[in-house]
Amino acid sequence: MTNPPPLTSVRLADDIARQLSQLTQLLAQSPPHEAAQILGKVLDYDEGLLGRVTDLVATGSRFAQDHSQRGILHPEVWLALGRAANELDSVGEDLNEHTGTIKQLATPATPSTSPAAQPAGSAMVVRRHR
Repeated sequence: MTNPPPLTSVRLADDIARQLSQLTQLLAQSPPHEAAQILGKVLDYDEGLLGRVTDLVATGSRFAQDHSQRGILHPEVWLALGRAANELDSVGEDLNEHTGTIKQLATPATPSTSPAAQPAGSAMVVRRHR
């Protein structure tokens, strides 16, 4: 019996991308409480997927900074990665405000003797950053 080849960083990135595609499909097909569980895990600012991706892009920005300062990469690459890391961080902070609400949806409701009120729709509010 042969041992599988060691997991390389490029193969790991490919595997993660493939698993993210699978997770996207599962999220689209999941019942609401399960979808909320998935989103709660993904959006958790400290331990979730979005925070980890933000850290990964920030690390890529530092890599690009080093190589830009050596003249290997164009400075625009470093600036673009830094901007992307900052934007992801900002989005993560905005979504973190709502992660608790999403996680509540994932928790099964306790039975109540009174009929549950139907949730009311609300207008979408878009926040703009200057």
